Amino acid sequence: MLTAFARAFRTPDLRKKLLFTLLMIVVFRIGQNLPTPNVNVEVLKQTADAAKKSNQLYGLVDLFSGGALLKLSVFALGIMPYITASIILQLLTVVIPRLEALKKEGQAGTTKITQYTRYLTVGLAILQGTGIVAMASTGNLFQGSSGADILYKTGIFPIITMVICMVAGTAVIMWLGELVTDRGVGNGMSILIFTQVVAVFPSQFWSIYKAKGGFVFTLVIVVGLAIMAGVVFVEQAQRRIPVQYAKRMVGRRMYGGTSTYIPLKVNQAGIIPVIFASSLLYLPVLATQLWPNVHWLQKVQPYLKQDNPWHMAIFFVFIIFFTYFYVAITFNPTEVADNMKKYGGFIPGIRPGRPTAEYLDYVLTRITTPGALYLGLVALIPMVAFALLNATQNFPFGGTSILIVVGVGLDTVKQIESQLQQRNYEGFLR
Repeated sequence: MLTAFARAFRTPDLRKKLLFTLLMIVVFRIGQNLPTPNVNVEVLKQTADAAKKSNQLYGLVDLFSGGALLKLSVFALGIMPYITASIILQLLTVVIPRLEALKKEGQAGTTKITQYTRYLTVGLAILQGTGIVAMASTGNLFQGSSGADILYKTGIFPIITMVICMVAGTAVIMWLGELVTDRGVGNGMSILIFTQVVAVFPSQFWSIYKAKGGFVFTLVIVVGLAIMAGVVFVEQAQRRIPVQYAKRMVGRRMYGGTSTYIPLKVNQAGIIPVIFASSLLYLPVLATQLWPNVHWLQKVQPYLKQDNPWHMAIFFVFIIFFTYFYVAITFNPTEVADNMKKYGGFIPGIRPGRPTAEYLDYVLTRITTPGALYLGLVALIPMVAFALLNATQNFPFGGTSILIVVGVGLDTVKQIESQLQQRNYEGFLR
C-alpha cells in the first residue's frame, strides 16, 4: 500500500492531480471556518456547543456540514443544496419526457441537465440560506438563544448580506467540485462530502477520550473498524449476470462472440434512501421548532427523538421503501433487455426480450432485499448507540457517515488504481 502511494506521487501527472485535489480540500475547509459577516463568533460557539449537548439533532447537523452550519460560515450550506438538486433532477427525468430525451442525447444532453442542476442548486441555496439566517435572527436556530446574541444587527440589509454570502459560498463549492472532477482525482462532489464528514472525526475522538477514558476510546476504534470492514464487504458485493454476445457479420468482418456480465450490486441504491428517509423525518422536527405553540405538534414531539423506538421503526421502514423506490427508477430491466437484444446479447438459458427483462427484475428484487435491510441496520447504529450508551453526539462510526466515508474512499482508490495500472501495469491494491 505504501509503495503504491509512493509510485502515485512519483508519476508526474498523477502527482499533480493528487496535489490539486488536496489544495481544493484546503480551500474548502478554509471556507467552512470563515464566518459570515454580522455573526458574533464567540456567542455563536457557546450557544452551538450547548445546543449539541441538549439535542442530538444538532450533532447530526454538525456532522453533515463539517461543523460549518452551526458556525454560520460562508460555506454553511455545504454541498447539500447540490445533492438535493441532483436527486430532484434525477427523479424528474423519469417523470418529464423532455428531461428523459435530454438524458438519451449523450454528452450534450448531460451538459444541459447539469446546467439545470446548477440553477436549481442556487434556488435551493437561496431558500435554505434565507431560512437559516431568519431563524438565527429570531432566535429559533438554537433553543435558548436570541437573534440579538448571535447576530450583531438584525436589520434587513445585514440579513440580505448574509444570505448572499451563503449562496455565493454554495456556488463556489459547486465550482470547486467540478474543478476536482476535471483536474483532480475522483468525483469532486463526493470528495467534498467526504471532507465534510471526516472533518469532525478528530474532535469526536478527542471528546470520547476525555469523557470516557482510554478503554472506551479503544473499544470505539475497534467497533468502528469492524463496522467499516462489514460495510466494505457489502458495498463490494454484487451479483454478476452472465451475458453472451452472438457472432455477426458486418461487411467482411466478424464481430461479437464475447462474454461479459451485468454487475448488480447488493446496495444498488447507495446512500440515497438514507438521505430521503432522514429528510422526511426531519420535517416534523423542523415544524415543532418553527411553530412551538401548536398543540398537536408538541404532543408528537417525544416520538420524534432519535432514541424513541417508534422513530427508529419508522426510519427503518422508510429506508426499505425508498431503497426499492430508488432502484426501480434508476434501473430499468426492460431498457437493459432491449439494448442487449439490439446488439445481439442474451443471458444463457433466458430468451431475449421480455423473458430477459422479467429475469433481471426478479434477480434485482431478490438482491435489493438484503441491501435494504443492510442500509436500515447501518443507519440505526447511531440511534441505538444513543439509546444504549448515550453516545450519538460522539459516535463517529455509524449511519450515513460511515456509508459516505467507505463509498467515496473505495471509489477514489479504484480511480487511482486504474491510473496506476495504465502507467505501471501494477495496481494500487495488491
